[in-house]
Amino acid sequence: MARLPTLQQLAYFVAAVEHGSFVAAAEATHVAQPSLSEQVRRLEHTLGVTLFVRTNRRLQLTEAGRALLPGARRTLADAQALADSARGVRELAGGTVSFGTFSSAHLYLLTALIGDFRSRYPGVVTRVVGLNSSEVAAQVRRGELEAGLVQLPIDERGLDVGPPVLVDSVVYVSTDGDRARAPVTVQQLAAAPLILSEARWGAEDPLRRVLTERAAAAGLVLQPQIEVEFQTAAVELAAHGLGDSLVSYLVTRWSGYPGRLHWAPLDPPVVERFAFITRAGGTLSPATRVFMDLAHTHIRALQQAADGGPARG
Repeated sequence: MARLPTLQQLAYFVAAVEHGSFVAAAEATHVAQPSLSEQVRRLEHTLGVTLFVRTNRRLQLTEAGRALLPGARRTLADAQALADSARGVRELAGGTVSFGTFSSAHLYLLTALIGDFRSRYPGVVTRVVGLNSSEVAAQVRRGELEAGLVQLPIDERGLDVGPPVLVDSVVYVSTDGDRARAPVTVQQLAAAPLILSEARWGAEDPLRRVLTERAAAAGLVLQPQIEVEFQTAAVELAAHGLGDSLVSYLVTRWSGYPGRLHWAPLDPPVVERFAFITRAGGTLSPATRVFMDLAHTHIRALQQAADGGPARG
């Protein structure tokens, strides 16, 4: 590759133009005059042109110098803009959080977490995608998201999966208090009028996978009567008495949780474990890294609430 001008050479060239002499330019840029003159000579050598007519009074631009000046100024301005942009991300005066979560996280985690983050770093764009854990894992693997908080287990290929940071339990919810009077067995689940969320993901959903395996071991098949996309929709339908559903215990502590819905743990318990994931070998932007650190703080408070829920075996 042919040699190219350096930013330093362009900066000294522009300074010489603006101050009219190498001596004045050297004083303005806090460099020794011979060093500045040498860098301008190297710039001329690299470009193969003479940039100044050197006189005893004031530097005069040649035609080549006049042609170079606008581009040199643009290049220096662009370089400064790049440096300012990187500094903004480093200092969290800018940048973007790129993060994915399981779909029900917005019910009890994201509002408080994003509100806290925005109050601290209002200049950062926050992009949080609430999808099924399987899809979040796929997007992180493809580099479309920097990181995510997912329910385990997932396909770990191409991912770095951290230790569980939140452990919750699945509970059975119903408007019929008799059906939620005692822990619910897989036999009762198979006979129940179930409303299940995560319709698009089906068997790929971690909870569906666990329940399907548990039913198969008992010689049963779980066949929901209603399937919907979001857990909020399943809760609303159950609250209208159209069937019973399964939710994380923390969902029952959601401010919008219908009070007429009773809940009971499963027998044996179904434990949900959630962990942070990143792409194997990938790097995190400062904004996403700080967002994850803050998420840890909020999750610790949620874990205290989950620990006060149904007993886990």
